[in-house]
Amino acid sequence: MIVSNRPTSPTMILVGLCLFFPFLADLHTPLVHGIAVKYIENIQAILLLLVAIFSFLYIRPDRCSDGKKQFWLWAIFWWVLLFGRSTSWGRDYFPEVPKVYFRTLSVVFIAPVVVMLFSSALRQEIVNKFKTVQFPMWSFALAVIALLIADSIEHSRMILPVFLHDIAYKDFMEEMYEFPVIWGLFEVTFLLMKQEKEEMKSENQALQSNETVDQEEYSACNNVH
Repeated sequence: MIVSNRPTSPTMILVGLCLFFPFLADLHTPLVHGIAVKYIENIQAILLLLVAIFSFLYIRPDRCSDGKKQFWLWAIFWWVLLFGRSTSWGRDYFPEVPKVYFRTLSVVFIAPVVVMLFSSALRQEIVNKFKTVQFPMWSFALAVIALLIADSIEHSRMILPVFLHDIAYKDFMEEMYEFPVIWGLFEVTFLLMKQEKEEMKSENQALQSNETVDQEEYSACNNVH
């Protein structure tokens, strides 16, 4: 794996915000009786769905070769899975519906991510990506660290007092730290897609160049005859 050690500007801004988030409690940010947390959850769900749609439209997996197509569809299904999980498989919006329906929906969201791993073409493409892509380590580190902080807040782990200055802000702080998780994962995905598109562009140019050479050789042969 080729590791990129150059952080992007948005990533560095979010690192600074992660250090600032705990002080939102000290500033007595209005929680509006839990409405603020609900709005944040809805915004995150919309962001996750938009990233899934954007990823499909940007990389167009239907135009990729078999292994690449499966890899990017798998990546998109991950975003759809995260969207489903962020809404508790829809339970957040339809709490009166029996739980069995949401369990069924959870299987529908999770199944593509798991089942696709049985494809040897997908597994080979994952290995190829690890060997050849330039991996944005800072973006990935941001996502992982923010996820660990959010998990620590949710489950009251040992480092909780560092990031939660007021227990009333527990849900709010957990949700705030999930924004850097979403951004970090999106940036990793986007930068990998950019590399993929550049590679596909180079391959298409090489193919067009070979076709031009073949046509010139064919014309030369006809002129000789």
